[in-house]
Amino acid sequence: MNLEEVMKYDNFVVLGNTIDKNKYACKIKNRLLDCGYNAVGVYKELESLNDVDFDIEVLDLCINHHLGIKFLKENKKPIKVVVIQPNAGSKEITDFLDDRGIPYIDGCLLVGCSLLNKHIKGRITNE
Repeated sequence: MNLEEVMKYDNFVVLGNTIDKNKYACKIKNRLLDCGYNAVGVYKELESLNDVDFDIEVLDLCINHHLGIKFLKENKKPIKVVVIQPNAGSKEITDFLDDRGIPYIDGCLLVGCSLLNKHIKGRITNE
């Protein structure tokens, strides 16, 4: 899986501080919304991935890896792919994802939104 494939999905969850406009998690969530994606934040907005009211297609880890693994371990919802932002990953996270067969990439959704948008050809959709 690569960033172009990730950007074909509709439903994104940004795990990080999506309330503070100075934080990358907030910038990422807002950019996803500006590009027409369905996006919500978990940590400061919603308390758990289990509180998300839609199917999680893409989980963006934009949080300290110690908190990231905690949220992943508590999660009961299926996730199609995880994007690990710079400095948000760890061997424990990648081992956890590998053990559960959840694909992941190292990348940045800000880059994905800059290169692509919701209207790209071949977009995955539930419509």
